[in-house]
Amino acid sequence: MSHTKTFPRSAFAIAALALVTALPAHGAETLVAPRPLIVDRSLSDAEAQARILAARRYGSFWATGEETLARAALAADFVDRTLPQGRVQGIEGPLAASKGFRAAVPDLACDIEQMIVSADRVVVHLHFTGHFAGRFGNIQGTGQDIDFIATDIYRIADGRIHENWHIEDNLTLLRQMGIVAK
Repeated sequence: MSHTKTFPRSAFAIAALALVTALPAHGAETLVAPRPLIVDRSLSDAEAQARILAARRYGSFWATGEETLARAALAADFVDRTLPQGRVQGIEGPLAASKGFRAAVPDLACDIEQMIVSADRVVVHLHFTGHFAGRFGNIQGTGQDIDFIATDIYRIADGRIHENWHIEDNLTLLRQMGIVAK
């Protein structure tokens, strides 16, 4: 017996509509929407909506660079369990990473290709696109296309992401930037 419910694109609008009342600063139409959205049926609607909202806010932060979205998504005690070398732990880490990456890819966009919600976890498959037109370290971009993926696992409690495990396709990114030979 399956314990998941899937919201295909056509049905997602109904699920997203239910989230509108839970969005004080940003309406559902301004947040990145997952496609598809798969939700464990054992969760109450309120639990599922709180987890989905936190994940959508965080995905939208990566899509826009808006610090308020990250602060709304992440708990005060947020921990990055796969902290990249040189990144500060806590909320300030993703804020600095976004700012630095947006300096390299000013038109960075992020879509949530799929989202799976179960228990206190949300898994998101992210798709990043843009153009390397800025600087990344000592390298100046020339407008190269950027198109890579990442997968995150969030532990969510009280409507906020407390922990994140993530992996990015950095090899593809570095090849597109011309930093690593193809």
